Amino acid sequence: MSTGVNTGGQGDGVDRVDTLDLVTTRAWIHAVALAVSAHRDELTELDAAIGDADHGVNLQRGFAAVEAATGGAGHAGAGHAPETVGQLLGKVGMTLISSVGGASGPLYGTAFRAIGRALTTPEADGEQFALALHAGLDAVRALGAAAVGDKTMVDALTPAVAAFDAAVTAGGDLRAAARAAADAAEDGARATTPLQARKGRASYLGERSIGHQDPGATSTALIFTALAETFERRG
Repeated sequence: MSTGVNTGGQGDGVDRVDTLDLVTTRAWIHAVALAVSAHRDELTELDAAIGDADHGVNLQRGFAAVEAATGGAGHAGAGHAPETVGQLLGKVGMTLISSVGGASGPLYGTAFRAIGRALTTPEADGEQFALALHAGLDAVRALGAAAVGDKTMVDALTPAVAAFDAAVTAGGDLRAAARAAADAAEDGARATTPLQARKGRASYLGERSIGHQDPGATSTALIFTALAETFERRG
């Protein structure tokens, strides 16, 4: 299997990372599980202000189930042996849908399933992964009918996907693209604080939703930060 590393470098003494393989994908999902667990209380506190106060707990449970279903963190993986990155991410999505309550399970599960369906080769290059991320974003928009400015995960997901795509188009490798996406997602999450929610349970609060960062946008930023850090460790 290709390592996906091009020793031509990026001009800064760091080798390029040009493919997403199964090993790296598993490491990414494990990093997400760790990040969600570490930030569970923060996510729950954010959700307590404008939602059901269960976002952190639900996501932690969901990614623990993902680890068990896919063989992460020493789990047997219930016999799951994906041949492609897409198959692994599809399993992640199905597990989140079946194990996470509230809106976050269907939304994140749908995103990962859509990303997985778009990736049919054993490994994915930057262009393929960018197209898959667009598919995930489109699936979330279709399910939740949310747009940028509605104070949802879309406020972080949209700029993250755009930044990833732009970095790849400009010739950046997956490490650079993932870092650009993570930074954009974090900026997008912070930008939800002054917004009034127009979708989801938070929208019932009206003007009282202003002044609180959206928990879904925050967890979206955690997922992209985990991706960036995974690629940085790989390099």
